[in-house]
Amino acid sequence: MALPEKKVLTVSELTRQIKQTLEDEVGCVWVEGEISNCKLYSSGHTYFVLKDEKAQLSAVLFAGTRAALSSALRLEDGRRVRVFGEITVFEGRGQYQLKVQKIEEAGLGDLMRRFEELKRRLQAEGLFDAARKRPLPKLPQRIGIVTSPTGAVIHDILNVLGRRFPNVQVRLAPVKVQGEGAADEIVEAVALFNRLCGPGSDWPADLLIVGRGGGSLEDLWAFNEERVARAVAGSAIPVISAVGHEVDFSLCDFAADLRAPTPSAAAELAVAPKAELVAAVDRQERALRLALDQRMMTLDNRLQRAKASGFMRQPGQIAEGASQRVDTLGMRLDHVMRQHVQGACQRAAEAFSRLFLQRERRMRQVEARLDLDQRRLVQACHLNAERLGTRVAALERQLGLLSPLAVLERGYSLTRTAEGRLVRSVAQVPQGSVLVTQVRDGKIESVVKSGA
Repeated sequence: MALPEKKVLTVSELTRQIKQTLEDEVGCVWVEGEISNCKLYSSGHTYFVLKDEKAQLSAVLFAGTRAALSSALRLEDGRRVRVFGEITVFEGRGQYQLKVQKIEEAGLGDLMRRFEELKRRLQAEGLFDAARKRPLPKLPQRIGIVTSPTGAVIHDILNVLGRRFPNVQVRLAPVKVQGEGAADEIVEAVALFNRLCGPGSDWPADLLIVGRGGGSLEDLWAFNEERVARAVAGSAIPVISAVGHEVDFSLCDFAADLRAPTPSAAAELAVAPKAELVAAVDRQERALRLALDQRMMTLDNRLQRAKASGFMRQPGQIAEGASQRVDTLGMRLDHVMRQHVQGACQRAAEAFSRLFLQRERRMRQVEARLDLDQRRLVQACHLNAERLGTRVAALERQLGLLSPLAVLERGYSLTRTAEGRLVRSVAQVPQGSVLVTQVRDGKIESVVKSGA
């Protein structure tokens, strides 16, 4: 076999051809897999591997694309996602990769985001708080059921209720459990039970079971509508939610007073087995009869002992002995009381004498102290008066030295305008102004003829 014409490509050329072929032939695709080895670099780019049981694919989410995507989805190892992007080749390593343009949780997407957002909002509002949930009745007599009349759910619930407690009464509000209008029918059925089967009605329901069988998130979506959650939370009748299988959760489950993993489990949670209740009543009855028998036996024994006692044989003799003991106790009490009164009087007289002596001694001490304080006060007043007189004389001398009149005594004078303002400058006294000059022994009035 002849060899093909020899044409040698460089690594870059071959890689570029492969890259062009992949981008032309494969282009943009949706890929589903599990995230592994997810790393966020300082550049803002995120690199991870998408893998399934048999293969893996490198993927890159560039910073610009990442910023434009919803931040509600966290990229982390182990999360299963559905990714849309372009298949290309990173020429630097000769490795093909998926350049991510869009990413969402696999199988859930926008519907799951709506579920999570609504759940967070209602939870923040307090609609799911454990404090507002009510305990279920211990022994319900009437149970309302909101579900489809044709599915296996109603048959499973009726079978369990009939097996566990045949006496319980059941009423069904038939509704659609998926598709258009299902949420409205569920809300109307819950409201109908509360309106026609509430307390005081002819058929007061003790409990409601709202539910359906398993299915996809889309199938269960009627039980995730906000109006359904609010109707269940606002029901005056306690509600068990039984939507889907054990792994399924709905907003109806969070809003209800109790969540059952399956509809059959809801029926089991609603009523206890009648046989167990009957057995418990029988045990209580036997225990009560045994307690009554033991009590009767105890009372009979006490009665027999009382009949055989000395009191029943000679009641008069016992009464005479008791009367004599009462007389003896009375005499002893009288003697003790007289001794107690005499002792109390003697202690009171002694205390009065001590108190009188103490009062006299205290009065003499107080009088001596007052006398001494009076002499000290008079002496202190004299000393203080002398100090004040000396201080006043010194202040008088200082005041005389500071007085303007003392300056006048030395030959100086004070000149004021007719209004009494002190003249400090020629500018204050225009021609014709009247001036008053004060000297040591009087005042001189003058008229200004001219200024300097």
